[in-house]
Amino acid sequence: MQVILMYFITHVGLIFFMYPTDIIESASRTHWVPIFIGMVFHLVFIWIYMKGLSYFPGKNIIDIYMEKGKGLSLIFLIPIIGYFFLANITTVRAYSEIINIVFLSETPLWATMIPFLFIATYIAAKGINVIFHTAFIVACVFLPLFLFIFILSFQNVDWRYFFPLFDIDYSFISNRSYYKSFFSFAGVFLFLGFIQPYHTYDRKKVFLSAILLLPFFLFSVYVPILTFGQATSATFQFPFVTALDSVYISWLVFDRITMFFLISLLIFIMIFLSLLLWMVCSILVHFVPIVKHSYVLYFLSILIFIICVMLPDWKVVENLFWWNTYFRFYVILVIPFSVLIFGVRSKRKVR
Repeated sequence: MQVILMYFITHVGLIFFMYPTDIIESASRTHWVPIFIGMVFHLVFIWIYMKGLSYFPGKNIIDIYMEKGKGLSLIFLIPIIGYFFLANITTVRAYSEIINIVFLSETPLWATMIPFLFIATYIAAKGINVIFHTAFIVACVFLPLFLFIFILSFQNVDWRYFFPLFDIDYSFISNRSYYKSFFSFAGVFLFLGFIQPYHTYDRKKVFLSAILLLPFFLFSVYVPILTFGQATSATFQFPFVTALDSVYISWLVFDRITMFFLISLLIFIMIFLSLLLWMVCSILVHFVPIVKHSYVLYFLSILIFIICVMLPDWKVVENLFWWNTYFRFYVILVIPFSVLIFGVRSKRKVR
């Protein structure tokens, strides 16, 4: 259950900020097509990944690659380190900017990043079991609130904006914003290969939780479009947040439900960050066992903070998202297939 909740809330935390922007920028109509294609990719490759891992019960992805030799393991794992590192930088910087835009407009960006990164580092330092226990508590407290506000976001929608349904334009395939949107798919699923010595999970339930994410991917894009229309939605930096800000509930005590929605998502993102930090440290410590896990973690956190502070503006953050696309598709394509191939070969050797 903890694995399912971790998978679900970390994906939810990634969906509602940058994903709608990228999809709306990449397609001018029939947005369900790029969303559906991305979701199919996600489901296919997570199935391949879990199928490959099933051949190695009790082993994590590091052990699987190390069995093939240190040289080969470096070839496979170094790009993962690069992906995790860039994902940490972009996530900390991007979500700190979101906090400043919505809550703390007068606060320096570095002052927002310090507690955001500190909390994630503290949770990661306590180990994977604490990360999962924290995720379970967070899900129990904030997931009902998130779902309630998500339903309220439909207040101002005009369903006529959903049409035409089949006037399909495939120009999004050549748009770089579409490939940036895969961050919401590739950001999380690798953790399933890191936790097998510590946690077990039912592959069918994980796959089902992945399918249950489809409405959130779909309506994170369509709620702003159904509220404002495509042309207006394309002008917003965070379309879903803007659409949610237009919701007014007379019987609700609080004026801005956006605040509670964002708090829920940002807490989910802290869990995601702690998971990323723990995974990248696990790889590094495996190659340099003489260094303590905590020292590597603190060094990485300080380095991430310094780099985040040095980034001059949002444009550079967007460029980092794009540069990380190469690592992202490596993670989506190469890692699942390689684990499956190694798994099939190991099964044949046993026979």
